[in-house]
Amino acid sequence: MENAIQNITVMALPLLFAITLHEAAHGWVAWKLGDNTAKMMGRVSFNPLVHIDPFGTVILPLLLVWSGTGFLFGYAKPVPVNVRQLNNPRRDGVLVALAGPAANIILVIGAAILIRFLGFFPETGRDWLGYNLFYMIYINALLAVFNMIPIPPLDGGRVAVGILPYPLSLYLNKLEPYGMLIILGLIFIIPMLGRQIGMDLNILWYIMMPAINFITGLALPE
Repeated sequence: MENAIQNITVMALPLLFAITLHEAAHGWVAWKLGDNTAKMMGRVSFNPLVHIDPFGTVILPLLLVWSGTGFLFGYAKPVPVNVRQLNNPRRDGVLVALAGPAANIILVIGAAILIRFLGFFPETGRDWLGYNLFYMIYINALLAVFNMIPIPPLDGGRVAVGILPYPLSLYLNKLEPYGMLIILGLIFIIPMLGRQIGMDLNILWYIMMPAINFITGLALPE
């Protein structure tokens, strides 16, 4: 219980920043490329309240921290994008999709710079700030890698739909209504079934970890 509460206090702000900037970046790039849907709906904003999804931003991350799985996952309300209003729908749709993970990488870089100057901050609160910066790096690396999985509606799926030859992109696009079910199955159901039969079936984690470790390894001081 005490461990979970401590984890929440140093993970909440980094997760909120990560999700807010991720979604705002989608809306900002779409706006600059011709689609003002998100701008008109107030979603090109650093105000986290306009992006929060009660389950995906609050309840789900809390459950994961409380369960001690080691996997932190969350999402905000998707930013509305009208692809047909973009200047070049196929190309610009890819750029809009890439904007979210790119924002997460920018946050990784910012936290990586700040953590190297941690010794210059007042001693009071330095540990708390250090943990926040560590999780800022880790959570943003995780979200950048996770969102680039090529399954729609994740950003990687939208990128794949935009760059694959038309017949393949059409087939992949048809997965979108079932995409989140597939992802949630990979995160929760398959590992749970694996535990029941004594096997480690956390497939998604093993796919993602090399990339996450590479990013965090570059960002964190030795």
